[in-house]
Amino acid sequence: QVQLVESGGGLVQAGGSLRLSCVASRSIFNFRAMGWYRQAPGKQRELVATITGSGARNYADSVKGRFAVSTDSAKKTVYLQMNSLKPEDTAVYYCAALTGINNYWGQGTQVTVSS
Repeated sequence: QVQLVESGGGLVQAGGSLRLSCVASRSIFNFRAMGWYRQAPGKQRELVATITGSGARNYADSVKGRFAVSTDSAKKTVYLQMNSLKPEDTAVYYCAALTGINNYWGQGTQVTVSS
């Protein structure tokens, strides 16, 4: 079990930046990967980015070149740096600890991008 707490969401104008943080209640090193997902109103939850313990990163095509995922294992924290934000990035963003069997989710943080 692990508890995940996201922060850093908010309202930003198009073209702006935000950095999301996700603090875990225990070490994240042994998870298969840590991830960020998002869910917009009326849409299914979708993958944004993942990062493995070895540092391998994977991004959704829609955010490549604009978003960057990173970790600080000592701080048990995962970050999502979001640049050049677009209105279509508006969603609730969720942090996830991925095990391949049981995945753990945070409560989500709202990101709203105004045009």
